[in-house]
Amino acid sequence: MNRRELLLLLGGAITEPRSLRAEQKAMPVIGFLASATRAANARLLPYFHQGLGETGFVEGRNVVIEYRWAEDRYDRLAGLAAELVSRKVDVIVATGGITGALAAREASADIPIVFITGDDPVERGLVTSLARPGGNLTGVSFLTIEMTPKRLELILDLAPHAQVICLLVNPKNAGAERATREMQDAARTKRVQLHVLKAGTESEITAAFATLAQLQPEGLVVASDPYFASRRDQLVALAARHAVPAIYERREFAAAGGLISYGPNFPDTWHKVGIYAGKILKGEKPADLPVQHQRPLSWSSISRPPRRSA
Repeated sequence: MNRRELLLLLGGAITEPRSLRAEQKAMPVIGFLASATRAANARLLPYFHQGLGETGFVEGRNVVIEYRWAEDRYDRLAGLAAELVSRKVDVIVATGGITGALAAREASADIPIVFITGDDPVERGLVTSLARPGGNLTGVSFLTIEMTPKRLELILDLAPHAQVICLLVNPKNAGAERATREMQDAARTKRVQLHVLKAGTESEITAAFATLAQLQPEGLVVASDPYFASRRDQLVALAARHAVPAIYERREFAAAGGLISYGPNFPDTWHKVGIYAGKILKGEKPADLPVQHQRPLSWSSISRPPRRSA
C-alpha cells in the first residue's frame, strides 16, 4: 500500500463516523421531562404519541424521544431539565405541572418548550399572554388552582351540613401555596372551617390521615398534584377507611373507587401537547402558538358519600 492509498483509507475512516453523526442529527430529538414515574403516566403516553403522529412523527421512525422521569422527586426536575439541554434536544415537553415547567424554563431560554400546567402561565412568567406567548414556551393550561373552590362546592353538595373540611396538599409542589390560599378564601365564603394537611411522601400521607381522624371533617379536598396521582390507591383506601367524602383531580381516582373527581381531561391535554411538539419540529415557533385552555370534567364512582360507623 503506497502513501496515497493509506491517506485515502484514513480519510474515509474519519469521514464515515461524521456522516453517521450527521444522519443521526437529521432525526429530531424530543426531551420529555416528567415529575412522576413512567408507570404512573402509562395510560397517558399513548395520547401524546397520537398527537405527535398526527403531525407526521413516529417515535423510532423519524423522531427520537429522550425520557427523563423524576420518579416523584420534584427536586430532581432542575437537573433532569439541564441534562436534556446538554443533549441539545430540539424541543422539551414538560409534563410535571408548574414545577416541571419552571424547571424547563430555567434550564433554557432558547430551546422550544411545551408545558402542561395547572397554574396561571402568565402570572408565573412562563408566557407574556395566552394568545401570544412571545417566548420559547407554550402549551396547555387547565388552571386547576381555580378549580379548587369548585371542588369545595361539589363536596359541600354531597355533605350540605358540613362545618369542617380538610385540604390535602403537597408542600413540594410549586403551586401548593396558591392552591391553599384559594381554598381558604373559598372556605371563608362558604363559612366552613378549613384544616390544611400537608404530605409529600407515603408516610406523610398516612400521618395526614391520622390527623384527619382526630379532626373528623365532613369532607376532604385532595389538591392537584402529580405525586398524589401516583398514590391514588393509597389515598382512596385511606379516605374509605376513615369514611370521609373526598374529591380528587383525576378520573383515575374515581376509577380506583374514589367518590368523585373534578379536573381536566388529561388524555386530551397530552394529545394537544403531542400536536404542539410536532408542529414545533416542523418549524413553527412557540411564540406564535397560543396556550390552549383545557376545560374541566367531573367523574364519580358511587352515588352517595360513605358514612362513618357509629
